[in-house]
Amino acid sequence: MLWIKSLHIIFVVSWFAGLFYLPRLFVNHAMVKDRATQEQLKLMERKLYRFMTPLGVLALIFGFWLWFGYGFAGGWLHLKTALVAILVAYHLYCGWLVRQFAADRNRYSHVFYRWFNEIPVLVLFAVVLLAVLKPF
Repeated sequence: MLWIKSLHIIFVVSWFAGLFYLPRLFVNHAMVKDRATQEQLKLMERKLYRFMTPLGVLALIFGFWLWFGYGFAGGWLHLKTALVAILVAYHLYCGWLVRQFAADRNRYSHVFYRWFNEIPVLVLFAVVLLAVLKPF
């Protein structure tokens, strides 16, 4: 089970790297007016999203493997699972935003994306504290 836990952590860290960086690309994309730079950012956003999606899927697969290996006990795990569901929704929404930028239909300012970028940070704090402290 330690191999599974190790792989889960590796894929979670990798997935979060993408979840932290992609909204930063959105911040820049919402600010820039130069067409060539916009096209470069579209390419970077699309490639990053396509790269980070399998990492998220693997993080979930190994997380479920741990869940079934150790069992689903404790209120902390219920809350952690709910937070992971929020993170999956965030990831999917990022994919929708990538498609909006690709079609030149962005509706938000760079300020929105700066705040939007903080969501995975808050989820990460909560999930790590729940997993380590198991408070309830």
